[in-house]
Parts: sequence; C-alpha cells; structure tokens
Amino acid sequence: MAGSGAVIEVDEASFEHEVIDRSYDVPVLVDFWAPWCGPCRVIGPVLERLASEAGGAWALAKLNTDECPNLAMQYDIRGIPAVKAFVEGQVVDEFVGAVPEPAIREFIDGVIPSEADRLAEAAMVGEASEDWADAEAGYRAALAHQADHATALVGLGRVLFNLRRHAEAVEAFEQVPYGTPERASAETWAAKARFHTESRVTGDETSTRRRVSDDPDDLDARLTLASQLAAREEYREALEGLLDVIRRDRDAYHDRAQEKMLAMFKALGDDHPLTHEYRAQLATLIW
Repeated sequence: MAGSGAVIEVDEASFEHEVIDRSYDVPVLVDFWAPWCGPCRVIGPVLERLASEAGGAWALAKLNTDECPNLAMQYDIRGIPAVKAFVEGQVVDEFVGAVPEPAIREFIDGVIPSEADRLAEAAMVGEASEDWADAEAGYRAALAHQADHATALVGLGRVLFNLRRHAEAVEAFEQVPYGTPERASAETWAAKARFHTESRVTGDETSTRRRVSDDPDDLDARLTLASQLAAREEYREALEGLLDVIRRDRDAYHDRAQEKMLAMFKALGDDHPLTHEYRAQLATLIW
C-alpha cells in the first residue's frame, strides 16, 4: 500500500518535501519503524488502512529508522513504532508503541481538522475581509456540524457584534464552553456587547448627562451614563463615574456600580492599564 498517495515511503532525501512541505496542505503522520520490529508490523497495516480510508484528509509517511538514522536522531526516536503528526512543518502530537486501533483513531481525530474546523477557518477569511454575511453563514454552518464549536461561536459573536446585533452576540458568546481557550475572549466580547444593549435601552447620552447635571445625586442616571460611555469605549470616564457612585452610596447602588466596574474590567482585559489602575482604586474603596 506504500506509495499509493495516502501512504508513502520517505527517506532522508525526500523527508523535507514529502513531510514538512506537504504538512502545510494536509496533516502528515510519520510512522518511524524498522523491519525487525514486531510491534511495527502490528501497527503499520492499521495506519496504512486508516490513511487510505481517510480520502486524502491526511497522509501517512513510512520512515525506516535503520535506513534514516539522522532523522531518527533529529526527532529523538528512542523506541519504535513511534508516530509523529506534522502540521505546518511542526510536530503537533505523537505516540509510541503498538496502541490499539481505537486509540489510534482518537489520536487522529485530535490532529485532523473536522468539518466544523474547516468551515470555521473559512468563515474567518470572510470576517477578516468584513464580508459579514459570508462569515455569519460560514460560522453557522460550522455550528450545524458541531453546536459547541468554540471558535465558531466566538466568531459568530464577533460578526453579530459588528452588525450591531448585540443581544444575539451575547447569546453566542454565552454558549462558548467553559474550560476552552476561547472562553476568556468570549467573556470579554460579551461584556462589550452588554454595554451596547444597555445603552440602546436607556436612551441617548445627551439626555442622561443632562439628568446628572440637574441632579448629581441621581445615581440611576450615573449608572446609565457609565453604560453609555462604555458602549463608546470611553472607559476612563465611565469608571470614574462608577467610583463616584460607590463613594455616594454604600448599599444597593454601591453593589450595582461595583458590578459594572467588574464588567468593564472584563471588557478591557486583565492586562489593560485601566484595569490595573481602577481595580486598585475599587479595592481601596471597598476595603
């Protein structure tokens, strides 16, 4: 089966082209083996069959370590069979030993992009070019394949945010699973989107400023103004206003203002200078 396209024999002369270069197009699994290795003869046919069944989604490269000692040394092969997965020129995962077929399939699933992955990646192209309709359709198609696809949910939320469909954006961000790397980004975007939805409900900023000017003790107006300012990303003025609310009231308004400040920290991110500055001031007032 080796040499069939999905399964190829490689050596030190062809490795760069057949594995490294090819891995920029599709993932390449390299089977480091040797003729004298009994476990290699067990796992090799399984890998070859799975590669042929994959229909080009990934390729299998067979490398005889006896004939390619330099590559075996370069990739720190200390036991065989050893299987390393290459994506975009880099080893992204590996295993050693004649593991059972279900474990091999699980390994491959962790390396090979799913249909949802491919659709989400294509949608990112539309998003980058601000083709919002195409990007939205792409992300929704990805979610039709995998409803909890974190990348697609965050991407869809960003698109909806840019389309000023903020309530829908919040809904998308809230569905991003906890424990995924994308969850932190989703919470940041969700905080921003909520300020827009609050601002839309509460009216225009000019009238709110007038309310505050007419009655400095109108704490509802001050909270409203903070949301309106945050929607325009005028975070410093918004945070200053919330600190003023906390200074004026130690009860319910105090808690509401603190909650809004925490939401703004989430929108800004933990490393933003304003987060550091105003988190310290908030702590001083609270404690």
